[in-house]
Amino acid sequence: QVQLVESGGGLVQAGDSLRLSCAASGRTLSIYAMGWFRQAPGKEREFVASISRRGSTVYADSVKGRFTISRDNAKNTLYLQMGSLKPEDTAVYYCAADMKYQVTTTPDYWGQGTQVTVSS
Repeated sequence: QVQLVESGGGLVQAGDSLRLSCAASGRTLSIYAMGWFRQAPGKEREFVASISRRGSTVYADSVKGRFTISRDNAKNTLYLQMGSLKPEDTAVYYCAADMKYQVTTTPDYWGQGTQVTVSS
């Protein structure tokens, strides 16, 4: 139905910026919203940000003012521009897509995840 592939993760220093990408394929026109989740070692997977097909955005309080979610329809690609990175942002970041809801703990589709490590 929908396949999601993340890229752009890596090792950066505190205060740096990084942009994650998520390429979507398959039935992309059926996607209502896409977003990002993250999971740090020993932690539950948490919501980071999402964007609906109409462009409305939602951010977790922990990343407001620092992260920006966007999409490129022509490339079927979702982005997460991360700035002012902190060590606590270290996690595996997962791209997600849902056919019905913008905010949900159980998205219809998940990517494989990309590691982001922020050193102090």
